[in-house]
Amino acid sequence: MTHNRIRFSQYEATVPVPDLLSVQLESFRKFVDLHTPPDKQESEGLYKAFKEHFPVRDSREEYEMDFAGYVLEPPRYTPEECKIRGLTYGVQLKVLFTLRALKPDNTMFETKSEWVFLGMIPYMTPQGTFIINGVERVVINQLHRSPGILFSATSRAGTSEMTYGARVIPQKGTWIEFATDSTGYTRVYFDRKKAVPVTLLLRAMGLSSDGDIVRYFGLADEVKLSQIRNEKQFAQYVGRKLATRISTVDQQDYTDPETGETSRVSRVNTVFEIGHILSAEDWEQLRSLPLVDTIYLVKPEYMDEKHIILSTLAKDPSHSLSSACVEIYKLLRGIENASDEEAARAFVEKQVLSDKRYDLGVVGRFQINRKLYGEQRYNDPILRLEDVAAIINRLQMLLRGEAEGDEEDHLSHRRIRTVGEQIYLQVSTGISRLARTIREKMSTYESENFKPSDIITQRPFTGVINTFFSQGQLSQLLDQTNPLSELAHKRRITAIGPGGLSREHAGFEARDVHYSHYGRICPIETPEGANIGLINSLAIYARVNDLGFLETPYHPVENGKPNRKEVVYLAPDQEEKYPIAPLRPFLNGHTPTEIQVRYKGEYPEVPIEEVKFTDVAPDQLLGLSASLIPFLEHDDANRALMGSNMQRQAVPLLRPEAPIVGTGMEKHVARDSRVLIYAEYPGVVEYVDAKQIRIRYERPPEEELVSFSSNVVTYEIPKFRRTNENTCLNLRPIVRKGQRVEKGQPLVEGFSIEGGELALGKNLLVAFMPWQGYNFEDAIVISQRLVQDDVLTSITIQEFEVEVRETKAGPEELTRELPNESEDRVRFLDENGIVVVGTEVREGDILVGKVTPKGQSSDLTPEEKLLRQIFGERSAEVKSTSLVMPPASHGYVIATYLYRKDRRAATQEERRQREKEIDDRLMQQIAELNQKMAQKLLPILEGKKLASVTDKTGKDLTPASKKATEKWLLSLRFENLNPTGWTTDPETNLLIERLFQNYAALYSRYTADAQREKQYLASGDELPNGVLKMAKVYVASKRKIKVGDKLAGRHGNKGVIAKVAPIEDMPYLEDGTPVDIVLNPLGVPSRMNIGQIYEAILGWAGQKLGVKFEVPPFAGASYEEVNQWLEKAGLPRDGRVYLRDGQTGERFDQPATVGVIYMLKLDHMVDDKMHARSVGPYGVVTSQPLGGRSHFGGQRFGEMEVWALEAFGAANLLQEMLTIKSDDIDGRMKAHEAIIKGENITYFGVPDSFQVLVNELRGLCLDVKFD
Repeated sequence: MTHNRIRFSQYEATVPVPDLLSVQLESFRKFVDLHTPPDKQESEGLYKAFKEHFPVRDSREEYEMDFAGYVLEPPRYTPEECKIRGLTYGVQLKVLFTLRALKPDNTMFETKSEWVFLGMIPYMTPQGTFIINGVERVVINQLHRSPGILFSATSRAGTSEMTYGARVIPQKGTWIEFATDSTGYTRVYFDRKKAVPVTLLLRAMGLSSDGDIVRYFGLADEVKLSQIRNEKQFAQYVGRKLATRISTVDQQDYTDPETGETSRVSRVNTVFEIGHILSAEDWEQLRSLPLVDTIYLVKPEYMDEKHIILSTLAKDPSHSLSSACVEIYKLLRGIENASDEEAARAFVEKQVLSDKRYDLGVVGRFQINRKLYGEQRYNDPILRLEDVAAIINRLQMLLRGEAEGDEEDHLSHRRIRTVGEQIYLQVSTGISRLARTIREKMSTYESENFKPSDIITQRPFTGVINTFFSQGQLSQLLDQTNPLSELAHKRRITAIGPGGLSREHAGFEARDVHYSHYGRICPIETPEGANIGLINSLAIYARVNDLGFLETPYHPVENGKPNRKEVVYLAPDQEEKYPIAPLRPFLNGHTPTEIQVRYKGEYPEVPIEEVKFTDVAPDQLLGLSASLIPFLEHDDANRALMGSNMQRQAVPLLRPEAPIVGTGMEKHVARDSRVLIYAEYPGVVEYVDAKQIRIRYERPPEEELVSFSSNVVTYEIPKFRRTNENTCLNLRPIVRKGQRVEKGQPLVEGFSIEGGELALGKNLLVAFMPWQGYNFEDAIVISQRLVQDDVLTSITIQEFEVEVRETKAGPEELTRELPNESEDRVRFLDENGIVVVGTEVREGDILVGKVTPKGQSSDLTPEEKLLRQIFGERSAEVKSTSLVMPPASHGYVIATYLYRKDRRAATQEERRQREKEIDDRLMQQIAELNQKMAQKLLPILEGKKLASVTDKTGKDLTPASKKATEKWLLSLRFENLNPTGWTTDPETNLLIERLFQNYAALYSRYTADAQREKQYLASGDELPNGVLKMAKVYVASKRKIKVGDKLAGRHGNKGVIAKVAPIEDMPYLEDGTPVDIVLNPLGVPSRMNIGQIYEAILGWAGQKLGVKFEVPPFAGASYEEVNQWLEKAGLPRDGRVYLRDGQTGERFDQPATVGVIYMLKLDHMVDDKMHARSVGPYGVVTSQPLGGRSHFGGQRFGEMEVWALEAFGAANLLQEMLTIKSDDIDGRMKAHEAIIKGENITYFGVPDSFQVLVNELRGLCLDVKFD
């Protein structure tokens, strides 16, 4: 049953909550779609990656290999089968390559096209995850610095002097940085190396002379000296500044002292420097200069300004394009001298001015156009001269104080690298390596007649992809504690990773909440440790646009009223232009004259006419976890952060229960987690049991027409499946036989979902009061009822795996005949040595019996090897390497699996016979499928004129009559046909395309099943390399709540259970109802999470009245509304009542706040943490005991603990703590002997860590001697 909640919010949602998984699914679909036919593969994703690197030619320009298309074959196994078998869920990539000879005289070589298998690409499951080697993983989104341009204005340390800069960040290639000082002198850094004047870059880009530069920027007036006839005419220019140098060139002979060769060299002599103010005396000198006809004078408006170009030209040593290229060449190559001007020019063009090595990318060019021009003006992938000029003009504005620097942490300068883009980058790297290998092999291949498969190896391609998915920083093990943790993990955004920030170097600004995060990144949900602010979560309504920038929706405001029917998505840079108002002031019907808005990080009040947009929802700024906290507005942000994070740690309970006080987001999390099974159409339930539901659907006629499946659909219900976090995914049906269901109705519940809503915890009656000191410092007292009634009981499932391998002494074997084991120890093992399902197992019990041969096979003679093969004599030559239950474990075996690699067909004849049966069955299935397809196409095409029916090679198959007949349809091979353009009617074509899509899915399933069965006949189960057999055992154990377990509410109110009190001892209400939990009231005021009090008293009213509430953050119930519901329930207005002591029956002196709080049991259970060490492993260097449960370690006795014992004067205890209990090796052995002999321990040696210190000092050449 679904819950009808009483909603407090005045706001009625007009923008539906989007699919919370769309960020993952949409991104991957854009990269690669399994159902895209080859003729529809567009130039994006996988297709684009191949097109970027092909065609490939060999070094001699004799042969060319080109890419002609790809096909993805569907996965052979379901995701669940891949998890159990330890396989990767992926698609087989087959690529069509064409190899041709380039030289016309090579007539012997024929052009060859061939489909080549390139390997497997992991494919995303419908849940947005990847299964790699049987483990479910997720690729998280990365927030990284966007390609583009960034302007800065900073003051020098300790001074008021300002420096201005611009950084051009390309997608690929050299970083170019501009730096301007207070004088206007501007330098350019290439890849943060030494600087050159910016005018050098301008010269390299085509403005070779000083005159070209000042003329381009419009800084100077051009004056022709030949047109000035006398001194009187020259007088009008007296007092004007020169904008360029005036120089002469002398030709001189230069003799090389080493070789004695003489050559003519040019020498530039500067007559007047830039900035020289002309005087009347200069006229004669100017007139006498040879080859100087044009001078450039600074325009009057720039006379008193420190202009970047004029200031930089004055310090620029170069005079021409070639000299500028030489200077840049020397800088980039890191060399002192370079004389080859042609080589320098070619190098600079290749590195900076060519799209081969330098690429701004689509995003980089978009950002530069937006920043410099305010419109999308150019499409070039490289930096243009106009761009550099615009950058210099913007720097000049910064210098004048007419512009401001950019905020580096603004989201307009940071973009999301989604899963599709990340895989694209990896695939692109793999294809580039493949192309390089092909180029090398084509150049060195000896035979003149070869085909594509001869020179293509898949290792360069598959190696990159496998490394990314299995070891990449952004490919993480999926957090499967509960549905919320899964969904939150898939929506996570990280700033660390390849090309991102590092937690060591990220400062406060990079971690802080920025105003541009509003509606895009959750300001609350982030880790508490070293990663705080670097790992974030996507806001509920946020989406990623085509360029990777985060957008959030708004309603436009028209005539002072929001248009709730229209939604506009704004990127961070677009939002900067408009004042944006909250939705709340518009909800009560009246329109205010002035309203407080958000505008560029400020909160001014503006007239209503200036408001252009409003928010779409009050909780728009929040992420998923934070939006599940009712009364969030009454909590301190730090506690809300803890509440968000702890909800993700809640273990699924035996009987899930939805919260009485929710927020309305619970149903969306349950829907988008993809855990539940929903009814696809209206229908009637025909059959139900614990593992299966069968429904007869009533499909719409159009759907019936394009569907190949029966009206009766059977759903398999997942039972007791283990998750990555060892929690239990177990669903149960909530429908009954004969019940009518509607489309979208949930059919099952479980795994923290109840009634179609997220149900992480339990509604428990809580009292805020001290209880005999047991709830001191956040400790919690709970009632025995929670243990007896399995209220907070969860199930933990452990997976145990055994692999059987070939050893040097022979193969290992699974068996119940184990050496030196009694019959009692093996009585629950089957004939394969695997424990029987249903067995109760404890510490040390055998789960899988396995024997490994002793000794080396080299010790055996050939005769002995033969005898061993014939008679299998192994009892005396094998040792038991069985899998046993680990210490402190207990549970029940719920499932076992055994997979073998050996062939399942005994003989070749039997295998051929079985393969023929499989082929015959496949042919029959395809024939029936084609017949159904023809029967479905006939009514669709009836009365319609055919336009174009072609196969995938482009051959026209349209009949002459342009009419579809049954005979013609039955003659077609539908798997080879193009599904598009059959008729001139778009609606009919859409119907045909949907029919072909369903046909292709069924055809792929039939062929994949047949292929898998054939492989199974040939080599048994598909297992990892080197594994002959693999056995898996799943053991489930019930975890009742106990002392040491951690509980938490949704408001950051967490604690550890200190006491499980008898029901009769718990404080009770006047009507005799004992409370379930006693919390410490001192945990509320200092933590400032008052939301828990609101939740408690409203939850109590809901429990009394049998209703559930929906309290969205920032739009929930007010104090008065909560009081009204308490009065309706007959409870005190403040929720405080007098309780009685369960032990004495007496009333407590003061009233206590009592209510119903939704409490979660967290994944920090005492059974997983508590352990004891007597003797265990020691560290290699220090010889001290290891630490931690996983290493069976000890408790560290640290420096402060030593002080405590010193203060007590406990010398003997301290001595044994620091010696024989730690790292005194000799003392340990002597103590062991003394204990065995029953003597006193008298010997204490020197701790081994002292020897380590001595050796460290010796390493520093200090000879330490001690007596």
